[in-house]
Amino acid sequence: MTEGEGRRPGEVPADLTAPEAGMWQAFRNGSVYDLSSGDSAVDDPHGGHPWGPERTVRARVVCWLLLDGPPALAGRVSSLKLAGVLISGALDLAGGTVMPYVEMRDCRFEGDVLLPEARFTTVRLVDCSVPRLEAARLQTEGDLHLPRCRFLRGIRLTDARIGTDLMLNQAVVHRDRSGRSIAADGMTIGQDLQAELLESHGELSLRSATIGVSVNLRGARLVNPSARLALNAPQLTVERSLYLTPAGVGTQARSGMTPARGTRIQRFECQGGVRLDDGRFGDAVDFERARFTLTDDQELSLRRVQTPELRFLGERPARGRVALSGARVVNLMDRADSWPGPGRLHMGGFAYENLVPRGPFPLAERLEWVAAASAEYTPEPYERLAAVLRAGGEEEDAREVLLAKQRRRREGLPLAAKLWGYAQDWTVAYGYRPGRAAVWMAVLWAGGSLAFAHAYHPPIKSGEHPAWDPSLFALDLLLPVIDLGQVGFWQLRGGWQWLAAAFILLGWILATTVAAGATRTLRRG
Repeated sequence: MTEGEGRRPGEVPADLTAPEAGMWQAFRNGSVYDLSSGDSAVDDPHGGHPWGPERTVRARVVCWLLLDGPPALAGRVSSLKLAGVLISGALDLAGGTVMPYVEMRDCRFEGDVLLPEARFTTVRLVDCSVPRLEAARLQTEGDLHLPRCRFLRGIRLTDARIGTDLMLNQAVVHRDRSGRSIAADGMTIGQDLQAELLESHGELSLRSATIGVSVNLRGARLVNPSARLALNAPQLTVERSLYLTPAGVGTQARSGMTPARGTRIQRFECQGGVRLDDGRFGDAVDFERARFTLTDDQELSLRRVQTPELRFLGERPARGRVALSGARVVNLMDRADSWPGPGRLHMGGFAYENLVPRGPFPLAERLEWVAAASAEYTPEPYERLAAVLRAGGEEEDAREVLLAKQRRRREGLPLAAKLWGYAQDWTVAYGYRPGRAAVWMAVLWAGGSLAFAHAYHPPIKSGEHPAWDPSLFALDLLLPVIDLGQVGFWQLRGGWQWLAAAFILLGWILATTVAAGATRTLRRG
């Protein structure tokens, strides 16, 4: 091929095949060049029907048109719009600057599409079969659309710069030699990453990517069960929301919208671990009805994530772990049946300001949620929950949480401290139910008054004693600080002496536990 040699501008080169000559003229005219047969089975780019030379163009000619093509016809804008075409050979535009608009629909690529460090205005490959897309450091002023395409050996978009949207709706992407389906570390997208109903077989890697609006993975299926991660996106920055939610399926469905009632839906499903550590999300992270299938060694990791709202509303993972350590959210929207059980939830340093439960989430189950967060006692999850409840006006529930904290703490104490803890619990509930002290005091006083009314009590010194009053005597024994002038003037022998000693001991226990509870209350204040 002797590009440009001895030809007038716009003249069709003599060495082009008939399909290539037709593509050349369509390029100048800006029209769609369609080589489809009209038979849907034959025209399926992902099917097994062979496409002959009558619908084949060489990748080299396509590159020639895009990089140094003929001028447009008068009143037209040159562009490459192909449909039902087989491109033979590797399409290599590495480092090139492509000005014409590019759109290919229902096409087959025989070789890889190589676009590293290339510059485009807009690129649209729709429902195409591509062995591999290699596009590291690609730059586009507009969109990169790849809906319904199938990539047999993955996509590489490392450090790519997409001016507006990256669309991967209904694409099917298989893993490359390194086990990744989509490698997009450091990618920047001006607006949305649309990957609704994406099917990813391998690791979807978005490390340190920046998305200008939202990430839509509604209805996507991420399948990588044999490796550690199916979604690897630490330090992901999304200006608005990350959606791992259901998508509508069928003609009634609308992309990017919550499925209407009656629409058949497909949930977001992930077979393999998820890593969103250190992510920043401007509006929300939404797990509505998401399904995570994890092994014992895999986890859904949200460590140090920051977002105004976390919607943890998916199915409870049967295995694996959920990690929220160090995460900071304003609103935690959750369901009781979404959280994993003890030993599989880690919430050290997890900070949230408001609880917005979806459906019933009684305090007893909320306490189980906190207890599940650590195998050993740590006060922080209890104190965080109590602070949130108190801020919401649920003072009684906040006290119940702090009482549960003391009971959990008691489990790891030595025997003597544990017995003292039981005493504080039974008497005044560690100071969180101070009314109990008055009840115990009243019961002991009444019992003591009746008992000591029948006691044998000769005076120690005749003529130097007050009048005997069993009620005052019992109360004087119970109050360790206040002297009512009864104790010390009477002789008690045998069992009465032991009963008086028991009353003194119980009085001290009550006084000490009340003081400990008051100190704890003041410290909270």
